[in-house]
Amino acid sequence: MQIGILQTGHTPEAMLPDHHDYGQLFVDLLDGADFTFRIWSVVDGDFPDGPDAADGWLITGSRHGAYEDLPFIPPLEELIRAIYAADKPLVGICFGHQIIAQALGGRVEKFAGGWNVGAKEYDWDGKPVTLNAWHQDQVTRLPADAEVLASNSTCAYAILRYGNRAFTVQAHPEFRASFVEGLARTRGPGVVPDPLLQDAIARLGTPTDNTLLATQIRHFFTERELL
Repeated sequence: MQIGILQTGHTPEAMLPDHHDYGQLFVDLLDGADFTFRIWSVVDGDFPDGPDAADGWLITGSRHGAYEDLPFIPPLEELIRAIYAADKPLVGICFGHQIIAQALGGRVEKFAGGWNVGAKEYDWDGKPVTLNAWHQDQVTRLPADAEVLASNSTCAYAILRYGNRAFTVQAHPEFRASFVEGLARTRGPGVVPDPLLQDAIARLGTPTDNTLLATQIRHFFTERELL
């Protein structure tokens, strides 16, 4: 099964000697399944011909806002709607989670409560799930087809499912603690309030459920359902 990765942002240049770029992070996360991967850097204008260019699709995170007036966003929204109409399995993470919701009729805004960074716990059907977050934007109005699977007090729509067509997550199962630390030291200062950065660094040792989410994503691609 070929997974098309739509890369919508880049790892900060200062972190590249020690970390992969955003698309490759998902190749690493999903390693072990019978998948092949192709990465299109849509943030740089590199787009596939259409939804049939891959068997399943994944949209990465980004430093950009889904609502920003950027050249890659309108064609990405068109591609999302085409993938959805073609009934190809679609996964979105952080910005991917947001742009899918926006493309399908939802709303994305800056959260009035500010940033979520570092290890955060979510309630997924009564079970705690911990993932690394890095966002101020979030989905504030759901598309018609979206079902909420997980939330917490600062992110009401943290994990969404759109029937058997799309599965999206606001947090970052592809981010390990070292990556969050890198963001806190390179991208965070002057953007994210210092107390939040300090708290994220203090929580770097918190165990996360990245492996659980990787398993769910693999299963969604192959079986069109969650475990």
